[in-house]
Amino acid sequence: MTSQNAPPDIPDPEVVPKANRRKFSAEYKVRILEEADSCTERGGIGALLRREGLYSSHLSTWRRQRDQGILSGLSPKKRGRKGKDDLEKDLAELRRENKRLQARLEEAEMIIDVQKKLSRLLGLATEENGAGKQL
Repeated sequence: MTSQNAPPDIPDPEVVPKANRRKFSAEYKVRILEEADSCTERGGIGALLRREGLYSSHLSTWRRQRDQGILSGLSPKKRGRKGKDDLEKDLAELRRENKRLQARLEEAEMIIDVQKKLSRLLGLATEENGAGKQL
């Protein structure tokens, strides 16, 4: 008799203070993408997402990662400080850019010098002589 009067199992209504973030392995992501790509029936991807408890944004992000090569064993961009190699690459790139810009500066200075000389030859006003002559 006691089995008939026993209350049914009631789930605990307590809300977890902080949800745990789900982490998916690269193998899982690849498997789900393959399943999604093989879905040909209408509503197949939706059924897959419901079955796995995923969102369509997961598929979008994972497809982008797959296209970038991150899911095929390449490591994603690391967070935090750059390593010594990264700093050396950046330094080399900045040196190349500095060299290029210095060459452009020298060229611009030569052009300005030629313009000044031409202006003097033609007797045009310059800031240096303050003649104020204009054509």
